[in-house]
Amino acid sequence: MMELNLNRVDYLQVGITGPKTMQVLPMTSKTQKVVVGDCDGALRCFGLRKGQVQDVFQASSKSKLSHVVLGGQPGGARDRIFASSGAEVKAYTKKGKNFLTFDTNMSEPIQSLYVEGTDLFACGNFAFNHYRDCKDLNFYLSSDQINDVVCLPADKMGTVTPVLACKDRVLRVLKDSELLYEAEVPGPPVVMELFGNTGGDEGNEILYGTSDGRVGLMQIGQLVPNHRWELPNTKRSGGILCLDSYDITADGVLDLIVGRDDGQVEVYSYDDTDEPVFRYNYTGNESITSVKGGIVASANYDEIVCSTYAGSLFGLSKKPLSEPLKHGFTKEGVAVIKKLRSELEGLQQKVSEEREKYQQTATSKTAVSAVPIFPINDKFVLNKDDASYSLCLELQSPIDNVLLQSDVPVDLLDVDKNSAVVSFSACNPEEGNFLLATYRCQANTTRLEVKIRSIEGQYGTLQVYITPRIQPKTCQLKFYPIKPLSLHQRTHVFDENRPHNTLTLKGQFSLTEIHSWLFFCLPELPEKPPAGDLASFQFSSTFLDTQLDCTYRKGEATFRSDNISTISILKDILSKEATKKKIRLDISYEVNDESVPYTLKMIHPKLEYQLLLAKKVQLIDALKELQVNETDLSFMAPEYESILKESEQLKEEFKKQPCHLERLYGMITDLFIDKYKFKGQNVKSKVPSLLELLDSYDLDALLAFFENCS
Repeated sequence: MMELNLNRVDYLQVGITGPKTMQVLPMTSKTQKVVVGDCDGALRCFGLRKGQVQDVFQASSKSKLSHVVLGGQPGGARDRIFASSGAEVKAYTKKGKNFLTFDTNMSEPIQSLYVEGTDLFACGNFAFNHYRDCKDLNFYLSSDQINDVVCLPADKMGTVTPVLACKDRVLRVLKDSELLYEAEVPGPPVVMELFGNTGGDEGNEILYGTSDGRVGLMQIGQLVPNHRWELPNTKRSGGILCLDSYDITADGVLDLIVGRDDGQVEVYSYDDTDEPVFRYNYTGNESITSVKGGIVASANYDEIVCSTYAGSLFGLSKKPLSEPLKHGFTKEGVAVIKKLRSELEGLQQKVSEEREKYQQTATSKTAVSAVPIFPINDKFVLNKDDASYSLCLELQSPIDNVLLQSDVPVDLLDVDKNSAVVSFSACNPEEGNFLLATYRCQANTTRLEVKIRSIEGQYGTLQVYITPRIQPKTCQLKFYPIKPLSLHQRTHVFDENRPHNTLTLKGQFSLTEIHSWLFFCLPELPEKPPAGDLASFQFSSTFLDTQLDCTYRKGEATFRSDNISTISILKDILSKEATKKKIRLDISYEVNDESVPYTLKMIHPKLEYQLLLAKKVQLIDALKELQVNETDLSFMAPEYESILKESEQLKEEFKKQPCHLERLYGMITDLFIDKYKFKGQNVKSKVPSLLELLDSYDLDALLAFFENCS
C-alpha cells in the first residue's frame, strides 16, 4: 500500500463547535464549499480561492447551533443545509437563501438531527420526533438518552427506518412510532453514519462510534441485526466524536475517517476481508468534533476537513508543501504572513480600545464587577479495559491549573499523553479528605485527561477546580459522583447458569423512589425510571466480570449477583436510603454457597498474574547487577533471561497498576467478611490470617480457608 502523506492547512477560527456541526457541500466547481455552525449561533459557509478564505454567506440564530446536516431529494445531491438551534430548524440553499424556518414545538432542545427527503428526524435527550413536510408524523420516548439519529435511505429500503444511538449501549431500530428491536453494541454509541454514505449495497449498513473509542459496522436486518466487524480500542485512544467515508487514498474504494476527542484523526482502508486496516494518524491537541472528506483548498487535491471543539477549522491535504523561496518562505507562506500582519494590526487596535474602555469603567462609581464565565467540555466515563474512569477537561482558552479533591479513596493513574505536572498535598482522611492533587499545565494546554480508579462500596464526590489563563483570575468548580458500585457498567445479557445470591426488598416505596435509590448506587442508569410498571436492568463488573440483575416494581425489588459483596453493598445503601425517607423495608436474602468459590476462581487469574508481575519486578535489579558483574550468562534459566529482556515493559506495566494487588486483596477480604456477615458471624479478627495466606497465595488453600473458617 502507498504511504499516505497529509499536510495541515489552517483555514479559520469560529466559536466553540459541537459534534456534527460542520459539512462539506457537494462538488459544483473545481473545489467544494464548507459550512460550519458554532455555539455562538453563527452559521458560516465559505470556500477557498488562491489559499484565501472567501465567505459564501453568513447567518445567525439566537442560541447555539447543535447540529448542521445536509439534505436533498432521495438518491440526489445533498445540497440543502439544515441547522438546529433550540427547538427550531432553519434550512438554507447553498447560496444562503433561508427557505425554511420550522419550529418543532419540542419540549426540550434538539440534540440530534437527520434529514431524508421530506422527512425530518429531530431528537431531544429522550424524545424522538418524525416530521414529514413539517407535519408531526411519529413520536417515540426512549428509555435512555439519545446520542444520535440516522435514517436508512428510503429509496433503497422502500420504507422509512430511523435508528437511534442510545447511551445504554444500544442501537434502537424504529418503525413508525414503535420499537422494532434493540441491537447491543460494545460501548455507549455517540455517533452514527451510513456506511459508504449510502448504507452499502442494500442501504442497511451503519457505522457507529462509541464514547470508549470503538468503531463498528452493523447491518440492520428486518428482524435481527448482523454485527459485521468491530475495531477495539487497543491503544486506549479517546472517544469517537465523528466518522466519514471518503476515498482519501484514491484507490477507488471509500476509506473510513475517524475523529476522536483526544485530537486524533485516523484513516482506515478496507482490505479483501472488508475489515478496516489502519493507514494514517494525525494527532492534534483539541477534540475533533467533525471530519469530512473533499476537495476544498486546491483543485485535484483530496483532503480531510476537520473542526475542533475550540473552533479551529483546518484541512489535512494531499497537496505537497511548496518549495521555499530564497528567503525561506513559500508563496503561500508570504501571503499568509501579509494577511496575519493586517489582522494583527486590527487586533492591536481593538485591544487598545478595549483597554481604554476598561480603564474608564474601572474608575466609574456605577460599574459592576463580573466574573468571566468560560464553557468547559468535560467527560467522566468508565473504561471497561482497565476498570478506571477517564476525566477529560477541555477549554477554549489555555488551562493554568486543575485541582482535584475527593472525600473517598481513589487512585490517580498515569496518562501517557498528559504533559501536566502533578503535585500532591497532605490531607487528613479522618476529616473526610482522601485526595488533594494539583495539575499544573504547560503553556497553551487546552485539554487535560486524568485517569481515576475508585473502590466499590466507598462512595462520595470528586470535586474539580478548573482555573484557565484568563484575566481577571477565575475558577470553576465541577462535581463528579463516585457511586457505591462505581465499577459496574450496563449490559443487556445475564448468565442464568452462574450461582447467584438473591436480595429481595419489600416496602411502601414507589417505582420512582426505588429507581432514584439505584440511580444513587449505580452508574449509567437513566435519571428517570422507564415507562411501565416493571423495570429491569443488568450490569457487569469491569474489574471482576461478575454480574448483577436488578428487577423492581412498586413495593418490591429483587437483586441477583454471583458476587456476594455486590449484594452486601446494595443491602447497606438501599437500607440507608429507605431510612432517610422513613420507609420500612422487609429484607430477605438467599446466599448460594457455591457463589463464593466461583467468584474466587474469577479473581484467581488476575491475582496470579499480579503476584507474578510483582515478583518479576523485584528480581530485575538483582538480575541487572548480575549482568554487569558476569560476562557469560549462559547458565541463567530462560525465565530469568526473559525478565531481563522485558525489564522495561515489566516496570512500565507495574507502574501503570498502582495498588492493583492491594485492590484484589481488599476484594477477597470483603468477600470473606460479607460471606460470614450474611451467616450472622463477625470474622474480622481472622482477616490477618487471611492476609498471611494471600502472601503465600495458593487457590486451593484459599478455598479451604473460606470454607472452614466458621
